[in-house]
Amino acid sequence: MALVHHLNAANEAWAAFFALLTALVNAIALTTQHLASTRARFDLRGAALWRHLLRQPLWYVGWLALFGSLVFQALALHFGALSQVQPLIVSELIMGLVIRQWWLRQRVSRAAWTSALVTVGGLALFLVVASPRPGLTSARDGRVVQTLVVLSVVIALITWLVRRASPARRAASFATITGLLWALEATFIKSTTDSLTHFGVLGALTHWPIYAFALGGVAGLVSEQAALHAGPLRVSQPLIVLVDPLASVLLGLWLFHEHLRSSAPAIVLALTGLAVMVVGVIAMTRFVPATMLSSREAPLLPRIAPNE
Repeated sequence: MALVHHLNAANEAWAAFFALLTALVNAIALTTQHLASTRARFDLRGAALWRHLLRQPLWYVGWLALFGSLVFQALALHFGALSQVQPLIVSELIMGLVIRQWWLRQRVSRAAWTSALVTVGGLALFLVVASPRPGLTSARDGRVVQTLVVLSVVIALITWLVRRASPARRAASFATITGLLWALEATFIKSTTDSLTHFGVLGALTHWPIYAFALGGVAGLVSEQAALHAGPLRVSQPLIVLVDPLASVLLGLWLFHEHLRSSAPAIVLALTGLAVMVVGVIAMTRFVPATMLSSREAPLLPRIAPNE
Protein backbone atom coordinates (compact mmCIF):
# COMPACT_ATOMS: atom_id res chain seq x y z
CA MET A 1 0.00 0.00 0.00
CA ALA A 2 2.83 2.37 0.88
CA LEU A 3 4.55 1.55 -2.40
CA VAL A 4 1.39 2.34 -4.39
CA HIS A 5 1.03 5.65 -2.55
CA HIS A 6 4.68 6.47 -3.28
CA LEU A 7 4.26 5.67 -6.99
CA ASN A 8 1.11 7.79 -7.21
CA ALA A 9 2.88 10.73 -5.57
CA ALA A 10 5.83 10.36 -7.95
CA ASN A 11 3.50 10.27 -10.96
CA GLU A 12 1.71 13.42 -9.78
CA ALA A 13 5.06 15.19 -9.32
CA TRP A 14 6.21 14.26 -12.84
CA ALA A 15 2.84 15.31 -14.25
CA ALA A 16 3.14 18.72 -12.56
CA PHE A 17 6.75 19.15 -13.73
CA PHE A 18 5.96 18.43 -17.38
CA ALA A 19 2.74 20.50 -17.23
CA LEU A 20 4.77 23.54 -16.09
CA LEU A 21 7.28 22.96 -18.91
CA THR A 22 4.31 22.84 -21.29
CA ALA A 23 3.12 26.19 -19.95
CA LEU A 24 6.55 27.76 -20.47
CA VAL A 25 6.96 26.70 -24.09
CA ASN A 26 3.31 27.57 -24.78
CA ALA A 27 4.01 31.13 -23.64
CA ILE A 28 7.03 31.28 -25.95
CA ALA A 29 5.03 29.84 -28.86
CA LEU A 30 2.11 32.23 -28.46
CA THR A 31 4.38 35.26 -28.17
CA THR A 32 6.54 34.46 -31.19
CA GLN A 33 3.61 33.44 -33.39
CA HIS A 34 1.64 36.53 -32.41
CA LEU A 35 4.61 38.72 -33.32
CA ALA A 36 4.88 36.97 -36.69
CA SER A 37 1.13 37.13 -37.32
CA THR A 38 0.65 40.80 -36.46
CA ARG A 39 3.43 41.87 -38.80
CA ALA A 40 0.98 41.11 -41.59
CA ARG A 41 -1.44 43.69 -42.92
CA PHE A 42 -4.73 43.57 -41.06
CA ASP A 43 -6.68 42.75 -44.24
CA LEU A 44 -4.70 39.59 -45.04
CA ARG A 45 -6.81 36.44 -44.95
CA GLY A 46 -6.54 32.80 -45.96
CA ALA A 47 -3.72 31.84 -48.31
CA ALA A 48 -2.25 35.37 -48.32
CA LEU A 49 -1.86 35.30 -44.53
CA TRP A 50 -0.23 31.86 -44.63
CA ARG A 51 2.22 33.01 -47.34
CA HIS A 52 3.17 35.91 -45.10
CA LEU A 53 3.67 33.64 -42.08
CA LEU A 54 5.90 31.29 -44.06
CA ARG A 55 8.33 34.20 -44.56
CA GLN A 56 8.53 35.01 -40.83
CA PRO A 57 11.45 33.38 -38.90
CA LEU A 58 9.66 33.93 -35.58
CA TRP A 59 6.77 31.84 -36.83
CA TYR A 60 9.11 28.85 -37.15
CA VAL A 61 10.43 29.49 -33.64
CA GLY A 62 6.83 29.29 -32.51
CA TRP A 63 6.43 25.97 -34.31
CA LEU A 64 9.49 24.55 -32.57
CA ALA A 65 8.06 25.69 -29.24
CA LEU A 66 4.71 24.09 -30.10
CA PHE A 67 6.46 20.81 -30.84
CA GLY A 68 8.20 20.97 -27.46
CA SER A 69 4.86 21.77 -25.86
CA LEU A 70 3.33 18.68 -27.45
CA VAL A 71 6.09 16.42 -26.14
CA PHE A 72 5.91 17.83 -22.61
CA GLN A 73 2.11 17.73 -22.56
CA ALA A 74 2.08 14.10 -23.70
CA LEU A 75 4.48 13.20 -20.88
CA ALA A 76 2.40 15.15 -18.36
CA LEU A 77 -0.82 13.43 -19.44
CA HIS A 78 0.92 10.05 -19.35
CA PHE A 79 1.73 10.55 -15.66
CA GLY A 80 -1.31 12.51 -14.51
CA ALA A 81 -5.02 13.19 -14.92
CA LEU A 82 -6.40 15.54 -17.56
CA SER A 83 -8.10 17.55 -14.81
CA GLN A 84 -4.74 17.97 -13.04
CA VAL A 85 -2.46 18.68 -16.00
CA GLN A 86 -4.54 21.11 -18.05
CA PRO A 87 -5.34 23.55 -15.20
CA LEU A 88 -1.63 23.77 -14.38
CA ILE A 89 -1.04 25.18 -17.86
CA VAL A 90 -2.77 28.37 -16.63
CA SER A 91 0.66 29.26 -15.19
CA GLU A 92 1.48 30.18 -18.80
CA LEU A 93 -0.01 33.59 -17.99
CA ILE A 94 2.68 34.35 -15.42
CA MET A 95 5.38 33.13 -17.80
CA GLY A 96 3.89 35.28 -20.55
CA LEU A 97 4.25 38.37 -18.37
CA VAL A 98 7.87 37.45 -17.61
CA ILE A 99 8.54 37.18 -21.36
CA ARG A 100 6.91 40.55 -21.99
CA GLN A 101 8.91 42.33 -19.29
CA TRP A 102 12.33 40.70 -19.67
CA TRP A 103 12.47 39.80 -23.36
CA LEU A 104 10.21 42.38 -25.04
CA ARG A 105 11.14 45.10 -22.50
CA GLN A 106 7.54 46.02 -21.85
CA ARG A 107 6.43 47.86 -18.75
CA VAL A 108 4.06 45.41 -17.05
CA SER A 109 1.90 47.12 -14.45
CA ARG A 110 1.51 45.98 -10.88
CA ALA A 111 -2.18 45.41 -11.58
CA ALA A 112 -1.28 42.93 -14.34
CA TRP A 113 1.02 41.01 -12.02
CA THR A 114 -1.64 41.05 -9.30
CA SER A 115 -4.31 39.71 -11.65
CA ALA A 116 -1.96 36.94 -12.78
CA LEU A 117 -1.24 35.99 -9.17
CA VAL A 118 -4.97 35.97 -8.41
CA THR A 119 -5.45 33.60 -11.34
CA VAL A 120 -2.75 31.26 -10.12
CA GLY A 121 -4.12 31.48 -6.56
CA GLY A 122 -7.53 30.35 -7.78
CA LEU A 123 -5.86 27.53 -9.70
CA ALA A 124 -3.94 26.40 -6.61
CA LEU A 125 -7.10 26.43 -4.50
CA PHE A 126 -8.91 24.29 -7.07
CA LEU A 127 -6.09 21.74 -7.39
CA VAL A 128 -5.54 21.40 -3.64
CA VAL A 129 -9.23 21.11 -2.75
CA ALA A 130 -10.47 19.09 -5.74
CA SER A 131 -7.40 16.82 -5.70
CA PRO A 132 -7.87 15.39 -9.24
CA ARG A 133 -7.12 11.68 -9.59
CA PRO A 134 -6.70 9.63 -12.80
CA GLY A 135 -9.44 7.34 -14.08
CA LEU A 136 -9.38 5.53 -17.40
CA THR A 137 -6.30 5.81 -19.61
CA SER A 138 -8.34 5.89 -22.83
CA ALA A 139 -11.76 7.35 -23.62
CA ARG A 140 -14.74 5.20 -24.64
CA ASP A 141 -15.60 5.50 -28.34
CA GLY A 142 -19.28 6.28 -27.80
CA ARG A 143 -18.60 9.18 -25.48
CA VAL A 144 -15.95 10.55 -27.85
CA VAL A 145 -18.50 10.68 -30.68
CA GLN A 146 -21.05 12.45 -28.45
CA THR A 147 -18.40 14.98 -27.39
CA LEU A 148 -17.38 15.67 -31.00
CA VAL A 149 -21.00 16.33 -32.01
CA VAL A 150 -21.62 18.78 -29.16
CA LEU A 151 -18.35 20.68 -29.64
CA SER A 152 -18.86 20.87 -33.41
CA VAL A 153 -22.24 22.53 -32.91
CA VAL A 154 -20.84 24.98 -30.35
CA ILE A 155 -17.86 25.92 -32.55
CA ALA A 156 -20.03 26.36 -35.65
CA LEU A 157 -22.41 28.61 -33.72
CA ILE A 158 -19.60 30.80 -32.34
CA THR A 159 -18.02 31.13 -35.79
CA TRP A 160 -21.34 32.18 -37.35
CA LEU A 161 -22.10 34.76 -34.64
CA VAL A 162 -18.80 36.68 -35.01
CA ARG A 163 -18.65 37.00 -38.80
CA ARG A 164 -18.85 40.80 -38.62
CA ALA A 165 -17.65 41.40 -35.06
CA SER A 166 -14.94 43.82 -33.95
CA PRO A 167 -11.29 42.65 -33.85
CA ALA A 168 -11.39 42.21 -30.07
CA ARG A 169 -14.59 40.16 -30.18
CA ARG A 170 -13.28 38.06 -33.06
CA ALA A 171 -10.08 37.42 -31.10
CA ALA A 172 -12.13 36.44 -28.05
CA SER A 173 -14.36 34.13 -30.09
CA PHE A 174 -11.53 32.38 -31.91
CA ALA A 175 -9.63 32.12 -28.62
CA THR A 176 -12.64 30.41 -27.04
CA ILE A 177 -12.81 27.98 -29.95
CA THR A 178 -9.06 27.39 -29.67
CA GLY A 179 -9.36 26.65 -25.96
CA LEU A 180 -12.10 24.10 -26.65
CA LEU A 181 -10.06 22.50 -29.42
CA TRP A 182 -6.91 22.29 -27.26
CA ALA A 183 -8.92 20.69 -24.46
CA LEU A 184 -10.25 18.15 -26.95
CA GLU A 185 -6.74 17.67 -28.33
CA ALA A 186 -5.50 16.90 -24.81
CA THR A 187 -7.96 14.00 -24.66
CA PHE A 188 -6.61 12.73 -28.00
CA ILE A 189 -3.02 13.08 -26.75
CA LYS A 190 -3.83 11.05 -23.65
CA SER A 191 -5.57 8.34 -25.68
CA THR A 192 -2.76 8.28 -28.25
CA THR A 193 -0.15 7.93 -25.50
CA ASP A 194 -2.12 4.99 -24.13
CA SER A 195 -2.28 3.39 -27.63
CA LEU A 196 1.46 3.81 -28.13
CA THR A 197 2.16 2.31 -24.71
CA HIS A 198 -0.01 -0.76 -25.30
CA PHE A 199 0.37 -1.40 -29.03
CA GLY A 200 3.59 0.30 -30.12
CA VAL A 201 3.92 2.65 -33.09
CA LEU A 202 2.68 0.21 -35.74
CA GLY A 203 -0.15 -1.04 -33.54
CA ALA A 204 -1.26 2.51 -32.74
CA LEU A 205 -1.77 3.13 -36.47
CA THR A 206 -4.65 0.65 -36.38
CA HIS A 207 -6.54 2.63 -33.71
CA TRP A 208 -8.42 5.95 -33.98
CA PRO A 209 -6.65 8.13 -31.35
CA ILE A 210 -3.53 8.86 -33.41
CA TYR A 211 -5.62 10.10 -36.36
CA ALA A 212 -7.88 12.17 -34.10
CA PHE A 213 -4.73 13.62 -32.54
CA ALA A 214 -3.39 14.68 -35.96
CA LEU A 215 -6.67 16.24 -37.13
CA GLY A 216 -7.30 17.92 -33.78
CA GLY A 217 -3.83 19.43 -33.80
CA VAL A 218 -4.33 20.93 -37.26
CA ALA A 219 -7.73 22.35 -36.25
CA GLY A 220 -6.29 23.84 -33.07
CA LEU A 221 -3.36 25.46 -34.90
CA VAL A 222 -5.60 27.00 -37.57
CA SER A 223 -7.96 28.37 -34.92
CA GLU A 224 -5.07 29.70 -32.85
CA GLN A 225 -3.58 31.52 -35.85
CA ALA A 226 -6.99 33.10 -36.47
CA ALA A 227 -7.20 34.22 -32.84
CA LEU A 228 -3.67 35.67 -32.86
CA HIS A 229 -4.29 37.57 -36.10
CA ALA A 230 -7.80 38.77 -35.28
CA GLY A 231 -7.06 40.98 -32.29
CA PRO A 232 -4.98 41.80 -29.20
CA LEU A 233 -2.94 39.06 -27.55
CA ARG A 234 -4.12 40.32 -24.15
CA VAL A 235 -7.59 39.11 -25.19
CA SER A 236 -6.74 35.87 -26.98
CA GLN A 237 -4.04 34.42 -24.70
CA PRO A 238 -5.93 34.61 -21.38
CA LEU A 239 -9.08 33.18 -22.93
CA ILE A 240 -7.23 30.29 -24.58
CA VAL A 241 -5.49 29.56 -21.29
CA LEU A 242 -8.75 29.78 -19.33
CA VAL A 243 -11.15 27.86 -21.59
CA ASP A 244 -8.70 25.00 -22.09
CA PRO A 245 -8.45 23.89 -18.42
CA LEU A 246 -12.13 24.50 -17.65
CA ALA A 247 -13.20 22.38 -20.61
CA SER A 248 -10.49 19.83 -19.78
CA VAL A 249 -11.84 19.28 -16.27
CA LEU A 250 -15.28 18.50 -17.72
CA LEU A 251 -13.83 16.29 -20.44
CA GLY A 252 -11.69 14.46 -17.89
CA LEU A 253 -14.75 13.68 -15.81
CA TRP A 254 -16.90 12.72 -18.81
CA LEU A 255 -14.44 10.80 -21.00
CA PHE A 256 -11.93 9.35 -18.54
CA HIS A 257 -14.03 9.06 -15.36
CA GLU A 258 -11.42 11.03 -13.41
CA HIS A 259 -12.08 11.62 -9.74
CA LEU A 260 -12.51 14.88 -7.80
CA ARG A 261 -13.36 15.26 -4.13
CA SER A 262 -17.15 15.29 -4.01
CA SER A 263 -17.99 16.42 -0.47
CA ALA A 264 -20.08 19.59 -0.23
CA PRO A 265 -17.27 21.74 1.28
CA ALA A 266 -14.80 20.49 -1.35
CA ILE A 267 -17.20 21.28 -4.21
CA VAL A 268 -17.85 24.78 -2.86
CA LEU A 269 -14.15 25.54 -2.39
CA ALA A 270 -13.20 24.06 -5.77
CA LEU A 271 -15.83 26.16 -7.53
CA THR A 272 -14.60 29.18 -5.58
CA GLY A 273 -11.09 28.51 -6.85
CA LEU A 274 -12.36 28.32 -10.44
CA ALA A 275 -14.34 31.54 -9.97
CA VAL A 276 -11.26 33.33 -8.61
CA MET A 277 -9.28 32.06 -11.59
CA VAL A 278 -11.91 33.45 -13.99
CA VAL A 279 -11.86 36.84 -12.25
CA GLY A 280 -8.07 36.93 -12.48
CA VAL A 281 -8.11 36.16 -16.20
CA ILE A 282 -10.77 38.81 -16.91
CA ALA A 283 -8.67 41.34 -14.99
CA MET A 284 -5.62 40.39 -17.02
CA THR A 285 -7.41 41.28 -20.26
CA ARG A 286 -7.69 44.83 -18.90
CA PHE A 287 -4.26 45.36 -17.38
CA VAL A 288 -1.85 43.44 -19.64
CA PRO A 289 -0.28 45.62 -22.40
CA ALA A 290 -2.42 45.52 -25.52
CA THR A 291 0.49 45.25 -27.94
CA MET A 292 3.87 43.58 -28.23
CA LEU A 293 5.59 46.97 -28.41
CA SER A 294 8.31 47.78 -25.90
CA SER A 295 7.70 50.71 -23.56
CA ARG A 296 9.91 52.95 -25.72
CA GLU A 297 7.88 52.07 -28.82
CA ALA A 298 4.49 52.53 -27.15
CA PRO A 299 3.99 56.13 -28.39
CA LEU A 300 3.89 54.69 -31.94
CA LEU A 301 0.72 52.72 -31.11
CA PRO A 302 -1.68 54.80 -33.29
CA ARG A 303 0.39 53.94 -36.35
CA ILE A 304 0.39 50.14 -36.01
CA ALA A 305 -2.09 47.72 -37.50
CA PRO A 306 -5.51 47.58 -35.82
CA ASN A 307 -5.08 43.99 -34.70
CA GLU A 308 -2.04 44.87 -32.63
